[in-house]
Amino acid sequence: MNIDKETQEKIQELQNYEQTLQSVMMQKQAFTMELSETENALEEITKSKDDVYKLVGNIMIKTDKSTIEKELKQKNDLLQLRLKSIEKQETDISKEAEELREEVMKKIK
Repeated sequence: MNIDKETQEKIQELQNYEQTLQSVMMQKQAFTMELSETENALEEITKSKDDVYKLVGNIMIKTDKSTIEKELKQKNDLLQLRLKSIEKQETDISKEAEELREEVMKKIK
């Protein structure tokens, strides 16, 4: 099949979109897992009536329950914000890639 230079460039651009989308999806998965862990930790701390400990490097230190709750809530909010941003980025890239894919398919046919 003989494909003109412009179409070849568009195919390369489409491949770049696909790679970027793959990277964004991996970031989304990592943030989703971290958000889930943070929510679980926050839930456990909220239920806890005992002492609360925080892992710092290789050691655990006793910490104030309200302080750790505040830290986890802030982390949770930040992760949710980052996740929304990544989801928007994923949507935008998917849309652009789909438009380019349609354009390439029209030229190939």
